[in-house]
Amino acid sequence: MEKKNGFSFIGIYEKFGVYLVLLFELVIFSLLTKNFLSLDNLLSVGRQVSFTGIAAVGATILMIAGGIDISSGAMLAFSGVVCAWMMVDFQIPMVPAILITLALGFGFGTISGIAYTKFNVSPFISTLAMQTILKGISYLITNAIPIRVQNTTFKFLGQGYVLGRIPFPLIVMAVLFVFGWWVLGRTYFGRHIYAIGGNAEAARLAGINVTKYCIFVFSISGLFSAIAGVLMAARLGTGQPQIGGDFAMDVITSIVLGGVSINGGSGKIILVIAGVFIMGILSNGMIMMGLNEYWQWVVRGIVLYFAVAMSNMSAKKA
Repeated sequence: MEKKNGFSFIGIYEKFGVYLVLLFELVIFSLLTKNFLSLDNLLSVGRQVSFTGIAAVGATILMIAGGIDISSGAMLAFSGVVCAWMMVDFQIPMVPAILITLALGFGFGTISGIAYTKFNVSPFISTLAMQTILKGISYLITNAIPIRVQNTTFKFLGQGYVLGRIPFPLIVMAVLFVFGWWVLGRTYFGRHIYAIGGNAEAARLAGINVTKYCIFVFSISGLFSAIAGVLMAARLGTGQPQIGGDFAMDVITSIVLGGVSINGGSGKIILVIAGVFIMGILSNGMIMMGLNEYWQWVVRGIVLYFAVAMSNMSAKKA
């Protein structure tokens, strides 16, 4: 019957689902809370989701290639800690400290990629191990004590506004999403990433260097998580090893809500923006409603179940 009249729940969800969920959230929270749709609150949501969105760009590229990164939360904390540590304890200027931090993010992502491609360690286990390593290093550096940064220029990266109202991290997220859209949709690199995620063996037989590409997408994911970590440290004014506990879950849920297949090979990064805002608005709305934090965890877990279930059903239909 679905085939005859062209109607199916999965088909509708694939085309409009992410927008309908976003619209539903906006309507519900605007009715249940005061000032939810105020410009100040929406811009606040934009700042909050920017860190998740930045990491999601790199993680989306990795997921389309068939991988997954659960170490992004640990990388978020590690990058903030290392950047603050270099600036405060070693008096390294801001720009070199940030560049070194980003290079470390790229490098640790590369290690995860090498473990996957050269030693056949699954992406989940590879990034799980990296998560533990980064968490340990962060606590060794700080001894669980946040490193406070006084540099006002650095703080502007996380706290500042452009044109008086637009949070700087939100602009960074927008630029990186445009970059990700261009890479995946307008370059041979992007086409090869989709091919690898769809069928790695077929891509290899077509002459694509699958190993090189797979290592590189892990590196990209590490780099973008490091960017988010630096901006988060600038936002907080401190490098904190404790942050990022649920960060990876939010990133992955946003990506899957945006229609990227958990199995790789399909998805559009532009739709991931909607997924990022769904998670951000959900968190903001529940806080404004005064919902108990434990119930917030329950709701976010249910959303992750829903996102993955819909992804798997779409894949099965295809």
